[in-house]
Amino acid sequence: MKKLFFIIILSINCYFINNTIVLSGVLSVTSGEAEKEYKKAYFAGGCFWCMEESFDKVKGVIKSISGYSGGHVKNPTYKQVVYEKTGHVEAIEITYDPNLTSYKKLLNVFWENIDPFDVAGQFCDKGESYRSVAFYRNRIQKNYIEKTAKDIERKFKDKKVVTLIWEFEKFYPAEDYHQNYYQNNFLRYLAYKSGCQREERLNK
Repeated sequence: MKKLFFIIILSINCYFINNTIVLSGVLSVTSGEAEKEYKKAYFAGGCFWCMEESFDKVKGVIKSISGYSGGHVKNPTYKQVVYEKTGHVEAIEITYDPNLTSYKKLLNVFWENIDPFDVAGQFCDKGESYRSVAFYRNRIQKNYIEKTAKDIERKFKDKKVVTLIWEFEKFYPAEDYHQNYYQNNFLRYLAYKSGCQREERLNK
């Protein structure tokens, strides 16, 4: 009798549907199911904390990672990038679902959250590591960047866009304490962002 009762309970709580196990209402997908094909994009817009916040709000963005790109030093540290001649800029790696957003959309978000006319850096952060850069991975992306840069120049009466256009080569994630900084250190982040007057400059 006990054995029969155990079989009935097990049958109710655990059953198989098309190689997917449903256990006590929790869906567990087997390894045989194919993963979604996500894509990646890379941008540099000064402080990578601020860039993370800007892109994380976009529907279709799966995650963003702060890091470094564009330079010649392998596995650089924050101090190296900021204080030494590594060639790197503070950048972010964006993983996105192409069914929900596109590179064009992400590029527009990039332009809307930087100052494309600042050759010295971005907002209160100055220096080579804070230059704005749009990275491309193929000719189509490069063409998008070049076209939209010209559109911005026309919109702002032929003011020169100095944002760099670089071919993407390698991305190095930043130290753990930089990841999700705007969420994990919310008050400090707000103080920094306010002090830099980032929003005020973007509104102008």
